[in-house]
Amino acid sequence: MSSLYAFLKKANHFFQEDFEEQLKKSVNVLRIILTIFMIVYLAACLFSISSKLFEFLSHQGALNFPSMKILLTDALFTLIVLAIVKALFIKDSFVYALTFLEIAFVVIIRKLILLETVPEENWTLLILGVVSTAFFVLLIYIHNLIRRWRLEDRDRPGQEEEPTGIKMP
Repeated sequence: MSSLYAFLKKANHFFQEDFEEQLKKSVNVLRIILTIFMIVYLAACLFSISSKLFEFLSHQGALNFPSMKILLTDALFTLIVLAIVKALFIKDSFVYALTFLEIAFVVIIRKLILLETVPEENWTLLILGVVSTAFFVLLIYIHNLIRRWRLEDRDRPGQEEEPTGIKMP
């Protein structure tokens, strides 16, 4: 009976300590691979938008509206990819969530810009406008909260580091 108990205790220790540590290492390796992939993808996005810009400028001179819309679409998409790459380097979960809220805001604004303004799309435009406004207000509110928390942390005597752990990019 005691040998079974000792075996179960060792197995429990293995699964709680060693196996969990191996899973953490595997996830970190996958995160690094994804980060490298996204950096290469970001470079491809930047190369694509710059080559389109040079192509449009060489053929047209001054840009017309359709070519500017193509460049704006690509620029907003590149901005989204850049924000995702930036988020991959964030360790603090609060700032990570805030960054993805900002990414969602940019995605909604991109959709608003690209959506055709025809009467059939009025409700979609209205809903996207309300959602983007709510995201914007939420972002401003969170940034003000973070500023207030920093001021409170700085005003406390004997505090050398930020106890909230919030570091704004």
